Amino acid sequence: MAMMSQSGSLHWISNEIQCRVRHNGVKSSVSTMEAPKTKEIFSGLRPPSWNSLKAAQKLRLDVSGAELCRGHRFIVAASPPTDDAVVAAEPLTKEDLVGYLASGCKTKEKWRIGTEHEKFGFETGTLQPMKYEQIAEMLNAISERFDWDKLMEGDYVIGLKQGKQSISLEPGGQFELSGAPVETLHQTCAEVNSHLYQVKAVAEELGIGFLGIGFQPKWRREVIPVMPKGRYEIMKNYMPKVGSLGLDMMFRTCTVQVNLDFSSEADMIRKFRAGLALQPIATAIFANSPFTEGKPNGYLSMRSQIWTDTDNDRAGMLPFVFDDSFGFERYVDYALDVPMYFVYRKKKYINCAGMSFRDFMAGKLPCLPGDYPTLNDWENHLTTIFPEVRLKRYLEMRGADGGPWRRLCALPAFWVGLLYDEVSLQNVLDMIADWTPEERQMLRNKVPKSGLKTPFRDGLLKHVAQDVVKLAKDGLERRGFKETNFLNEVSEVVKTGITPAEKLLELYNGKWGQSVDPVFEELLY
Repeated sequence: MAMMSQSGSLHWISNEIQCRVRHNGVKSSVSTMEAPKTKEIFSGLRPPSWNSLKAAQKLRLDVSGAELCRGHRFIVAASPPTDDAVVAAEPLTKEDLVGYLASGCKTKEKWRIGTEHEKFGFETGTLQPMKYEQIAEMLNAISERFDWDKLMEGDYVIGLKQGKQSISLEPGGQFELSGAPVETLHQTCAEVNSHLYQVKAVAEELGIGFLGIGFQPKWRREVIPVMPKGRYEIMKNYMPKVGSLGLDMMFRTCTVQVNLDFSSEADMIRKFRAGLALQPIATAIFANSPFTEGKPNGYLSMRSQIWTDTDNDRAGMLPFVFDDSFGFERYVDYALDVPMYFVYRKKKYINCAGMSFRDFMAGKLPCLPGDYPTLNDWENHLTTIFPEVRLKRYLEMRGADGGPWRRLCALPAFWVGLLYDEVSLQNVLDMIADWTPEERQMLRNKVPKSGLKTPFRDGLLKHVAQDVVKLAKDGLERRGFKETNFLNEVSEVVKTGITPAEKLLELYNGKWGQSVDPVFEELLY
């Protein structure tokens, strides 16, 4: 899910990096610098001053090609919703929205790895979900013992923050770690291990355990508590109007994802296309959600299947990314047409579900007439779009089920090896060059059920996956950080063609005696 996003407050955009942007068919340069990659928390942080906001709106990023390098430009790098109603000094333009995405461009030495993962908390004595009160007790204890700052929404603690890491709550109480941007996979895995140590130290004292799996194997949706976050109430009411499985997505799924940088618009396009085409392979390799309410559900990745009928206005494989005209501007056009969920003003989420961001930009939003969006509103809107690969000021690879800790390190290793090495990335692009839109969609449709055994051209997807994992390993070797061991889990899966979900089904039909209860021990962190 990963419904929260990176943000900062007010950041100068210097002219040290040239990011190429296509606007109205013309290539132009936007000067950018690396924006800090902190997680967006929707409460509790001080807003930028009114003068800063006013100045930032007045000195918008100009992507028309005129006077781009005259001194310094700056941009409000969409800070979190704040205590004060933020009013735009003048309306945003489409060029501002394009420039916002372009401001993510970074030179290669500044590329980082950001890993996020979610997990289910449960009472070890009953195997039932944690109540919010237990979750709050856990957050308070982690805060006090390990020196995390608390994040509040009203009177409720809804998350923690420490440096550039954050812990947040998904709609059904799933615990999410959003890691800091780090340079190597060793740092990523160390961060995950430290987090799991802290969580386990507190959880065991409270009789709580955490489960690494993609879909809740036992609980009915009705018994899962709703977290006290305003945006989730809006989503909960809207989801049944646009798909049959949206509430299951909110309350019964967990994922692991990696966020990766790009150097230019052209680099973003190449990585976006590689990520989309290969996302079904990642889904198959990490498939880990074969149970629903105590029984096999007929899928290897029920989590992935759920996204096919959650809200097709904001999910899917984005075939337009493969069009010759694709770039930052085309993604902005797509995002502008995705219906809104909310606007945050005066400490409250205003329900704007189904309304148009284009109307918002014209000051004609029915839920907030006469108001105009800030870049903060734009970033919030981008967090409510859920395709298989998502663009913000970085790219998110979103196709994998949650799983045990080794797989939390393997997922970023897979994508870093493929996308952060130029040779491997080009080899991927060559491999997928003649894949048709219909083939890419076929893989997306069939992989949740058949995994690596999905037929593809003259063989099985397993054979393509073997080649892809070899490219990932080669890419990691060329990085020179001795990171290839993080792919061991993945290498075994593609060698045998047996996904983690199939191993769970074998246990279920064998020594578990057709009970899912042992999975809470098998996949316990």
